[in-house]
Amino acid sequence: MDEGRVCVVTGGRGFAARHLVLQLLRSGEWKTVRILDLADRISLDDSEKSGLLADSLSNGKAIYVSVDLRDYSQVFEACKGADAVFHMAAPDSSINNFNLHYSVTVQGTRNVVNACISHNVHKLIYTSSPSSVFDGVNNIIDGDESMPYPDRHNDSYSETKAQAEAIVLSANGKSGLVTCALRPSSIFGPGDRLLVPSLISAARSGKMKFILGDGKNVYDFTYVENVAHAHICAEKALDVHNSSGDGAAAGKAYFITNKEPIQFWEFISRILEGLGYDRPKIHLPVKLLMPFAFLVAWVYEYMAKYGVKPSQFTPSRLRLVSSWRTFKCDRATRLLNYHPIVSLEEGIKRTIDSFSALPAEPKNFKSRDLTNISKSHRFLGGGKVSNLLLWRNTRDSLLIGFTVFVLMYYLLISSRTILSAVSKFLLLFVTVVFFQNFLPMSVFSSQKKLLASLSFEVPEDMMNMTSRHLHRTWNDAWSTFENAIVNRNMASLGKMISKRK
Repeated sequence: MDEGRVCVVTGGRGFAARHLVLQLLRSGEWKTVRILDLADRISLDDSEKSGLLADSLSNGKAIYVSVDLRDYSQVFEACKGADAVFHMAAPDSSINNFNLHYSVTVQGTRNVVNACISHNVHKLIYTSSPSSVFDGVNNIIDGDESMPYPDRHNDSYSETKAQAEAIVLSANGKSGLVTCALRPSSIFGPGDRLLVPSLISAARSGKMKFILGDGKNVYDFTYVENVAHAHICAEKALDVHNSSGDGAAAGKAYFITNKEPIQFWEFISRILEGLGYDRPKIHLPVKLLMPFAFLVAWVYEYMAKYGVKPSQFTPSRLRLVSSWRTFKCDRATRLLNYHPIVSLEEGIKRTIDSFSALPAEPKNFKSRDLTNISKSHRFLGGGKVSNLLLWRNTRDSLLIGFTVFVLMYYLLISSRTILSAVSKFLLLFVTVVFFQNFLPMSVFSSQKKLLASLSFEVPEDMMNMTSRHLHRTWNDAWSTFENAIVNRNMASLGKMISKRK
């Protein structure tokens, strides 16, 4: 054990990075663990204030450094004197902003690689993603590292992750630097700020009643402690003197999972039930939802300039939760000596226990507390329109929204001309009027027909009056047109005569 070694963890205050930092500190193999993140100063959670991290920060075993990866000078200083760099920083995967992801993930990674080469850092372990080989269309069943990058990715996060991974792997062997990339699949566990909090929020608002797709798609989830452990294994396996060849750990990508595939919606249901909520039971076909998801994504993208937060109901998210995504870990087992240290069942239990301290709604909870009037609700008038737009009644909002989308698509989006749109509207109107005539007098507890009875009879005197009015209007318009033509011709003739004179 070399007591003088220093390691760097970029994005060190992120979800998985926090667990890695703690494992690095517990190992006792590092003189200093340098934590890099964007915030000006480190802010410890209540659970950290009396733990290992707080003690390590006070005695110098851990050091926090504020760094913007897009600034090469800051990255250069932060990597000085390091023996190994764990590059885990990345923007939130739920934000589909290409410029943000490219500047941080791609350009930031390039800065990290160049700083490592400049300072003769020995090892660089990059946290990539299985989404780097996911196109959003084809299922991945027992995928391995021979899968190529797709021509088109599911979202900006996946595309830039693939580019950054390629940069790291291509740097292997340069100036003594050895590299590898880990692809942990669907990370979960205590401290998660994306998956479980989103589930809790959706469950509290009554939106976790639906299974998107057939519910049979299988996933590989990875407990966060196993992800951190895989990084430790990778650092130990990288050998400066053996950086190439089939038997070398360096220069390669590795899928990391719990090695326990499970149906996606079964995993979600276990988390929800453990926190006191019901399982989702209503199946919604993806083909039916996808057009609506595109519409929602377009509306929220347009409203972003007004400060509206993006919706999680997007086409890319819909593809993710309805696809098969399972991966083999054979390469990581063989070359990194990686084996999960926490089982999936135990990981789910620990995750539920870590979030059970939050105030949870009772299991028979049905809807949100609508007595809490938000600024948006008041701004929109506080009426039925506001209730629909803000999803204060999930069933009505979903029904009205889907109906409006179907009508827009049928009448406008699919039409090439105004005439065809009007024709479709008239056809739809006539069809509704025709069929409503056969409805019984009592429909859904209402004693009236949905539409009042209509009659197409027109009195004869009204027809005569209308005909005379149309005849007079036509004649007046034609006379006006003829007079305009004659006046224009006379004016032209007068100009010609004056020119000859």
